[in-house]
Amino acid sequence: MTAADPAAVAAPSAGERPSLRHRLAERGIDRTLWLVVPATLFILALFVYPFLYGLQLSFTPQEGGGALANYREFFTDPYLRDTIWKTLRLGLPAAILNVVVSVPIAYAMRGRFRGKRTVTTLLVVPIALGTVLTAQGLLMYAGPTGWLNQVLMNLHLVDHPVALIHNYIGVFLSLVITGFPFAFLLTLSYISGIDPSLERAAATLGAGAWQRFSKVTLPLLMPGLTMTFILSFVLAFSVFPSAQLVGDPTGSTRVISIAAYEAAFQQFDYSMGSTIAMIMAAVMLVVIGLVLAWRSMFYRGATGGKG
Repeated sequence: MTAADPAAVAAPSAGERPSLRHRLAERGIDRTLWLVVPATLFILALFVYPFLYGLQLSFTPQEGGGALANYREFFTDPYLRDTIWKTLRLGLPAAILNVVVSVPIAYAMRGRFRGKRTVTTLLVVPIALGTVLTAQGLLMYAGPTGWLNQVLMNLHLVDHPVALIHNYIGVFLSLVITGFPFAFLLTLSYISGIDPSLERAAATLGAGAWQRFSKVTLPLLMPGLTMTFILSFVLAFSVFPSAQLVGDPTGSTRVISIAAYEAAFQQFDYSMGSTIAMIMAAVMLVVIGLVLAWRSMFYRGATGGKG
């Protein structure tokens, strides 16, 4: 006597209505989906609910005036409205520079060579420092009495210390120092996934080094560079410690995150703080949407060289 086939037992007989479990299984819904439940609850508890609560709070002004009173106040007050431009003026160039610089370095390091791990480690060390330690380092080394200004003055290249901190330059340098390792690691992972035989095939057809990069590697790398830029921009756009420590938090580097902090924790106007946070999220989404739209115009196809 042979054992019955489990599949035959589970499958409904001809003319019999399939069970709910069988119908769900046909649509890819089975018990394995329970594995998604913890992650879903985590996202709902820490992201979705706070966002919806903050959105609702932004439409309930502390001093009344209607649901859109906070938004009207933000966009009619130049001191608040200009924080958008000041933040974009820092975040966009820093993200672009980090991505652009990471491409040739990652391209040169995608192969195997002696000392690769050491070079990679040196390039990503700033990740371990964090924004606060990076800002402290800039204060010590790039300040008026720091070694950089001392060297420049001893060489008689300048007559007085160069202002590298407590201004736009200080915050920008901080964003580049802390953001480049992140962009480099992402770019290196993407570029390492492109099959090198594609470039070799182009070389056999007479393509030069620049043609191979611009016509083969770069289009395949573009989806990865797009995501790298988006993540780098979000990281730079949310700058806060650097703008406070090595910037000018009441002037040229009064970014939108500082405005939200001041509204919520100095003026105790949590509704206005939530409004500024919602505007901050909306600006980031607009930039991300424009970048993704540009990427779709630039390249359509596979996202890598393997497969």
